[in-house]
Amino acid sequence: MKKLILAEKPSVAKDMAGALSVPAKGRYQFENNKYIIVWALGHLVTLATPEEYSKKYKDWNMKDLPMIPKKKKLVIIPKTKGHFYGVKKQLERKDVSEIIIATDAGREGELVARWIIEMAGVRKPLRRLWISSVTKKAIIEGFQTLKPGKDYENLYHSAESRAMADWLVGFNGTRALTVKYNASLSCGRVQTPTLEMLYQREQKIGRFRPEKYYLIDIKTNLGTFQVKGGRNFNEKSHKKNLELCKSEEIIITGINRKKKKIYPQPLYDLTALQRDGNEKFGFSTKETQNAMQNLYERFKVLTYPRTDSRYLTKDIIPTLGERLDAMAVGKYASIIRPMKKDSFKGLNRIVKDSAVTDHHAIIPTEEPVFLQDFNDKERKIYDLVASRFLSHFMPPTEIEELKLEGRIGTLEVELKTNRVLEPGFQILYGEQKSTKDFQVPKTGETIKVIGVQEKIEMTTPPPYFTEGTLLGAMENPISYIKKDSQKTRELLKEGGGIGTVATRSDIIEKLYQSDYMEKRGQYLHLTGKGRQLLDLVPNDLRAPDMTAKWEGELRAIERGKESQDKFLKRIEAFTKEVVEEIKTDSKKYIHQNLSGKSCPECGKPTLLVNRKGREMELCSDRNCNYRKTISQVTNARCPQCKKKMTLFGEGEGRFFRCICGHRESYEVFNKRREQRKNQMSKHEVRKYLNKQEDKGDINTSLADALKGLDL
Repeated sequence: MKKLILAEKPSVAKDMAGALSVPAKGRYQFENNKYIIVWALGHLVTLATPEEYSKKYKDWNMKDLPMIPKKKKLVIIPKTKGHFYGVKKQLERKDVSEIIIATDAGREGELVARWIIEMAGVRKPLRRLWISSVTKKAIIEGFQTLKPGKDYENLYHSAESRAMADWLVGFNGTRALTVKYNASLSCGRVQTPTLEMLYQREQKIGRFRPEKYYLIDIKTNLGTFQVKGGRNFNEKSHKKNLELCKSEEIIITGINRKKKKIYPQPLYDLTALQRDGNEKFGFSTKETQNAMQNLYERFKVLTYPRTDSRYLTKDIIPTLGERLDAMAVGKYASIIRPMKKDSFKGLNRIVKDSAVTDHHAIIPTEEPVFLQDFNDKERKIYDLVASRFLSHFMPPTEIEELKLEGRIGTLEVELKTNRVLEPGFQILYGEQKSTKDFQVPKTGETIKVIGVQEKIEMTTPPPYFTEGTLLGAMENPISYIKKDSQKTRELLKEGGGIGTVATRSDIIEKLYQSDYMEKRGQYLHLTGKGRQLLDLVPNDLRAPDMTAKWEGELRAIERGKESQDKFLKRIEAFTKEVVEEIKTDSKKYIHQNLSGKSCPECGKPTLLVNRKGREMELCSDRNCNYRKTISQVTNARCPQCKKKMTLFGEGEGRFFRCICGHRESYEVFNKRREQRKNQMSKHEVRKYLNKQEDKGDINTSLADALKGLDL
C-alpha cells in the first residue's frame, strides 16, 4: 500500500519528490513504491456562488435577500476542473492507504486540502506535514514527525467558518447595495472596516487646525542648546525668552552622562516585513509578499512567510549555526565567519515558545544563498530579513547620552546629544565606527553664545496612511475603536486585529480594484465612491472592533474553545440585520467621477477611475462591461530624467509623457529601445558586480570599467 501526499503547488510537490526520491510518473503525480505525490493549484474547490445554490439567484432581486443556505455547497473551480479530476483519480486509488496533507501549514492551506478531499468523496486516514520551510532537510525531518490529521480538525473548522462568514456577509451585503443603488458596490467584514480607518484618519486631518509655535536655537562651540520645554505656543513668553538669549553666556548648572545599550528590533513577521518594505523601498504590500513567497518557495532561503509571530521556538536553536553558515555570502560573510556558532548569547530575546502559534518568525533557512540569482525586490527583502536575523547574534550598540543643563539669566536651557561607544549590530545598517568623546564643561562653567536663531513653525496634521502604516493600523486598530474598553482590547489582542497576515495585502488590493481607495504619491486617499459606500453600509459593518471580534472567535474555534455552528448562527443573524438596514435606508448614491461622455456600447454615462497608476473609463451600468484605458504609468524610463513615463492614448497615436516635460511617440520610444538591446543593461551590470562581490573578487579590471559606465 502507498501513502498519497497532497501538496499545494507544483513547485512544492517537486521539492518533496526530490527530497523523498520519488520520480515523475504521469501528468498528475510523482510516484514510487512508497509514495504518490499530487498537488493542487491553490484552491481547486470553493464555495458555490448564489446562482449555483438556486437558479432564482441568477437575477439580482432584493426580495430574495438575505440568501442563507441551509447547507454549504462546494463546487470545482471551472478553470482547473481537469486538474481536480486528475488528483481525484489518485486519491481514489485502492492502493492508497492514507493521505498526508502537505499543503501550506496554515489556516488557508488546511482548507485547500480538506475541501479537495471532501469534494472527491474520499474517506481515508489523514496525517499532517507541518513545516516552515521547503528545504530538503526540513522536508525530510517533517516526514519523520507527521501529526495525526485529527489534530488539525479545529484549524479546518476555523478556516471553513471564515470562508462561510465572508460568503454570507459579502454576497448578501454586496447584492443589497448594488440592487438598491444600481451601482457596482461591494462590502465585506474586513474591507469595510479598513475603509473606515481611512475615513477616520481623513476626518482627523480635515478637522486639524495648525497652530503657530516658537523655537530658539542657541549656538555654542559645544553644540546647539534649546530652551527647556521645547515648543512655545505663547508669543509674548517667546519674545521674553528671545530677549534673555541675547546674553553672551550660558552658565552650566547640570551635567548628566549616561551609558545605554540598544538592542535589535524583534524578528520579522509578515506584517512587519511588509511595513518595512513599503517604508524603506516603496514596495506595495503585494510586492513584498510576492518577493517573500519567491524567496520561500523558489529559492528556499527564507522560512514560511504567512506568520504572525516574531519569535522562535527552542527546537530551532540547534539549527542556528547551520543557517548562519548558509547565509555567509556578500556583506554578511565577514561578520558571520568569525562568530562562535556554538555559544550564542541573548537568545531569550528571540526564543519564546509561548509566543509562537502556527509558525515562528521569518528567518533564513539552511539552504545556500546565491544573491546574484535574486531580482532587485527579492534581494532587498532578503536583506531586511537576513540583517534582522543576524543582528541578534551581534553585540548590542552601546551609546553614551549627554545632557547639559544651563541657564541664561532666569531662562533654563539644555543640550542633548549622544555618541557611539560600540557600533555593535548597527554595523549592518551603516554605523561603521565609534565617535569621539564629548567636550564636557564643568558645573558652574560659562559657555560663550556665538549665535541665536529664532524659528517660527506650524503644527502639522497626522499624515495620510501609506500601505505600510495602514497595515499597522489593521494589525492594531485600537485607536479607531469608538467604544474602547478592556474587553475590546483583549478581543483585539486575541483576534490579531483586522484580517490576518495572509489576507491583509489582498484586502488592500481589493480596495484599489473596487475604486474605493487610490494612491496619490505614496499616500492613500478615499475616493468619492469609497466615502459614499461608508455612508451607505450599516454602522456595525464599519466598526473595526466588530471584525476584530470575529477574528478572535475564529481563533477560539481553532483552539477548540468555540463552536463553529454557534459562530455561523451569529453571522447569519448579523447578515439579516445588514440586509434589512440597507433595504429600508432612504439614502441616495451619486456618481462623483462622471467623465461627461456616454458609453459607446449602451449609451449610459461613463466614469473615470484611477487604479494604481492606470486611469480608465468605465460604464456606470454594472451590467455593461465597457472599459477603456486612458493612461498608464509604465516602467519605461525618461531619457532625460530617468523617471517612469506615463503612456497615453491607443493604437498608433500612443505617446509617452514624463513629469519633467519630455514627450515622445510610442514609435520613437520603440526605436530607442531597439538601439539599446545590444548594450549591456544597468540590471546586467549590477548583477555582474553583485556576483563578483559574492565571490569576494570585485577588483577586476572589467568590474572597474563597468563601475564607471553611465547607463
